[in-house]
Amino acid sequence: MMRPLTPPVGLPALSHSDLVRQIARVLTDAIVQGQIAPGGRLVEAAVARELGISRAPVREAARLLENQGLVVARPRRGFFVRVLSPEDIDDFYDLRLCIERHAAVLASRRMTPEASAALRRQLAVLHEIADSNDLARQIEEDFRFHRLICEIAGNRRLLKLFDNLSSELRTVIALIGRLYDDPHKVAGTHEPILAAIEAGHPERIVAHMDHHIGDAWRRVGELVRAMPAASLGATP
Repeated sequence: MMRPLTPPVGLPALSHSDLVRQIARVLTDAIVQGQIAPGGRLVEAAVARELGISRAPVREAARLLENQGLVVARPRRGFFVRVLSPEDIDDFYDLRLCIERHAAVLASRRMTPEASAALRRQLAVLHEIADSNDLARQIEEDFRFHRLICEIAGNRRLLKLFDNLSSELRTVIALIGRLYDDPHKVAGTHEPILAAIEAGHPERIVAHMDHHIGDAWRRVGELVRAMPAASLGATP
């Protein structure tokens, strides 16, 4: 006699779109961590084989990354990791500065003991993981600090703008990691920003954010301009 089937408990079905997003996240992490170099080709067959899936969702994930600006499509050649030009860096940082200046000032007006504690905890995490060799985690926690400021700001459209820059921001944070011998220095650059937000002084907030992002802008711009095409990945 056949045993009755266990009745469903309401678990969501794993849709095809969920699979595509998962693949996109895996590929994003690989790009940000430098496992797939700028200018490198995303070989769909190799990715599918390594993940144990078909090529179709890999191709859809690549299209998603193309929309996010992480890869570019070449007719009849496939997808390649985008190479950030000096102009790309300037455009990115110009927009990022506008967003984060405003977000930090808004966050200072909405600051509560709970919000301050959340930012302090995140800053502590940045220092804690500075002693690890986990670059991916360092990148992610740095990103979370800046996103948390945008969350506290309370402007949903501003947060959406920030999230639209997230893939490029993670890539740029990875570049910044090459510029500091001590990750604690990277973590320490966030402290004056937080102090100014907690103090609620708009002029100081803007000044510290300008210094923090402006210094990174200068350093990353110099790095990109100094890198030979072979290091950045020649445009296919």
